Amino acid sequence: MKSIKILLFLLIAFKVGAFAQKKSDVELVDPDSSGIVANKLLPTTSPLLLFDEQSRKEKKKKDKKKAKKNIYFGEKTRKGRTRQVFRDQVQYTVFNYTSEQKTVDPYIRDIYWYDQKDRIIRSKDFDPSKGVLLHGPFEKYLNETVIEKGMFYFGTKHGTWLTFDAKSVLLDKGHYNEGWPKDSRTTYYDENNKVIEKITPVEYELKEGNFYHFYQNGQAAVIGEYKYGEKVGIWTEYWDTKNTTAIRKREIQYQEKPFTKNFRPYIRAEWDKEGSLIYRNLASN
Repeated sequence: MKSIKILLFLLIAFKVGAFAQKKSDVELVDPDSSGIVANKLLPTTSPLLLFDEQSRKEKKKKDKKKAKKNIYFGEKTRKGRTRQVFRDQVQYTVFNYTSEQKTVDPYIRDIYWYDQKDRIIRSKDFDPSKGVLLHGPFEKYLNETVIEKGMFYFGTKHGTWLTFDAKSVLLDKGHYNEGWPKDSRTTYYDENNKVIEKITPVEYELKEGNFYHFYQNGQAAVIGEYKYGEKVGIWTEYWDTKNTTAIRKREIQYQEKPFTKNFRPYIRAEWDKEGSLIYRNLASN
């Protein structure tokens, strides 16, 4: 009898230990357990001065002098093509791309690149080991009719972009500067327009794209996204760590899709200045 009790005790101890281990493993992979964010995943300093008219004119003038076959904005490119069939219609794209290993601007929401393995054009999660950035002229056809055309600059829309219907009727015209809609609003801390305070993306008179608010030292303070003028997804606030690291302060959950009825934004989680979790809304799990 004594040996049976000892055996039962050992089995119970083993199960408790195993449960504790599993709980610990969950905590290790808990995305909210720490508010510290790897700097490489987050822009911690503000971008360079945007929409500088003088520098843009000088750059355009310089690029014109270097105009050569398949060379755009000073970079040599190659041509590519994709083809897809939808029912009885053929849609294909003709584009240029560069193999130049350029660092992707973390502030731009849509970075267009050609996935060489799957042979499709993507606009998210650029991976230089899998593909190349679009750079130069781009055209999309439906059968023999052009339905979209524009220019790319290292994966970002640049200059004037046009879209048409199947009868070549102009549907839309957009203007971009290296991925930023030209109507975007930028405010500054100083009169000399050198220290950026906020970048509010605006397209067709609606807020559209990634929003940024910076501390005066240039570190990101708030990052979020707009779609059709509505806040969507998770908006994140960050502690001012004087650019030493990025530590989340608060996450606010907004609707995943714009114009979602009966959705009320709520605080998803909060962290202290050391990155330790102090609050989490269990409904968000």
